[in-house]
Amino acid sequence: MYTKALAPEYQGALSALSVNSSLTDVLAEATEQMAHAEQSGDVRETARAALAVAEAQRRLGNIAEADAAWKSSYRTARSAGDQSAMAWALWSGGTLARQRGGLNLAFRLLRYAADTGKQSGDVVAHGYSLAGLAETGRIQGDYRAVGALHDELLAEARKRGEARHTVWALEGIAQMHRNTGSYDTAFAMFEEAAEIAEKADDRRGWAWALRGMADLVSVRDKDPERALALLAEAEKTCREMKLSSALAYNHKMQANVLYRAGRYAEASATYEESLAEFLLMSEPRGEALSRLGAVKARARLGADAEQTAAELHELAGVLDRIGLRHARAMVDKAHAELGIVPVGTTTAEAGGDPR
Repeated sequence: MYTKALAPEYQGALSALSVNSSLTDVLAEATEQMAHAEQSGDVRETARAALAVAEAQRRLGNIAEADAAWKSSYRTARSAGDQSAMAWALWSGGTLARQRGGLNLAFRLLRYAADTGKQSGDVVAHGYSLAGLAETGRIQGDYRAVGALHDELLAEARKRGEARHTVWALEGIAQMHRNTGSYDTAFAMFEEAAEIAEKADDRRGWAWALRGMADLVSVRDKDPERALALLAEAEKTCREMKLSSALAYNHKMQANVLYRAGRYAEASATYEESLAEFLLMSEPRGEALSRLGAVKARARLGADAEQTAAELHELAGVLDRIGLRHARAMVDKAHAELGIVPVGTTTAEAGGDPR
């Protein structure tokens, strides 16, 4: 039996906030509480409020503000000798680093967060940090390294009845199955995640699960209209909760569905919409994936082959620098799909007609 989803990153005077609280409301309350705690000299409460500010700013896509807030939370917690609060601040910083495409920094901060959480006895901070490490490895495409950790965290979450972490783990494992071609297994896990999230009132987790289901409905079932309907449902929640990153990824998935359906002009416009959203929040992973989709859609609409090859070459370099192995492989597939010879490769080397 799963309990109602909780938001342990909202602590102290802010612990009454819900996982579904509007991020603008969270930011306003946390900012006010931080000012009050600073005035009263309550160092621990200041650190907790700064953590909530950091998370609200990060999820709203305000990168510079989020960066300043998690560092402020960490410094304040360290000055108070509060290892639990230090661990949470490091977790926030590591999550932000991953969002910004700094995977190596994310690994360092999240490992430090996990160690600090363990030393402090804060099992939740320790667990969230391990989950962050697992997600970072999954995004990087290192499934062999983090698959077992995902399974372990899922088993622990189920045992404790922690709905939010169960949903997170199910979605992560489902994404790995989807990316390796096990579509039925992936869909079943996304569907279970959606059911648990809905019962536990975890609207954020529910929206992400619907996105995963829509992807598979498009790829496996070849049903773009049902996929777009699922994404439209999820989009409502993203907008209501001001989930900027989730909304941008939702739009990118809408573009993917349109592209697969051969609706290239609509796909191109939607990829450009998601690209603008990712650029606004300085999220290079989403930016690169949206650019890749836009390049492919323009190619289908008759874009110059040399220009397409140049853009794919540039994207390959970006993805190599970020360290996204699965996404990098998608660029190679795009060359084959579009019949585009990679920059620096002869027609014969690419397997084409040498004449």
